[in-house]
Amino acid sequence: MGKDKLRKFKENETFRCLVQPRTEEVFGVDHPLKGHWGDAFFGNDRPIVVELGCGKGEYTVDLALRNPQCNYIGVDIKGARLWKGARYTEENGLPNVAFLRTRIEFITSMFAPGEVSEIWITFADPQIRREKKRLTSPLFMDRYRKMLRKGGIVHLKTDSRYLHEYSCAMARQNSLEILARATDIYGSDRESLYASQMSSVCGRDAVDALFQVQTFYESQYLAQGIPITYLAFLIDHDGPYVSPEWEEDRWER
Repeated sequence: MGKDKLRKFKENETFRCLVQPRTEEVFGVDHPLKGHWGDAFFGNDRPIVVELGCGKGEYTVDLALRNPQCNYIGVDIKGARLWKGARYTEENGLPNVAFLRTRIEFITSMFAPGEVSEIWITFADPQIRREKKRLTSPLFMDRYRKMLRKGGIVHLKTDSRYLHEYSCAMARQNSLEILARATDIYGSDRESLYASQMSSVCGRDAVDALFQVQTFYESQYLAQGIPITYLAFLIDHDGPYVSPEWEEDRWER
């Protein structure tokens, strides 16, 4: 391991905003913060928004700066990546930002039923031909349902048309209400997003954030001319989630 990584890991231990539970604190057991993020960590009862696979945390931080009325928690397993967002949060004294270093598989050990209002999934690995690891698969949808409030929203922003089409098919298969769908948010679909249900449910500012908040990887994809897709849907569903039937071969790349 390089010296720079070791330095970052050591500095991470000093950041109050960064929670790093040990495996035994989240594997099959509830972490002490579960159900208590509002009172024990943020000191308020504002809505909590979680970004899964947040990387360096720039999206989490930017959303939090735009919306001080909400609390934001970025989740990733890579400590060296989280260091950047955590350091910025500490240096700038952002009261509504936290980072959580853990595997997404353990997420239900960290959040109680109804504790989270929205989930963002930004530029996740599409896990081609590996559905059980895909962050919008029935397995993960069930986990999200255990922590999202009724009417909770899942946002998916990705450069992968494969992941986008799979997620759309998954939502349709399980009769989930789709609030917005776009296959090129910076192109032909831009105006339609403002007319979508997402605009009425979350507000125009939330749609503006789609274009004005970018991750490091998103900027790279845009520079290469790769379209960015977006999907927003409600989590509400009774019974088990079912894998979709969809044109997988058509979208694999």
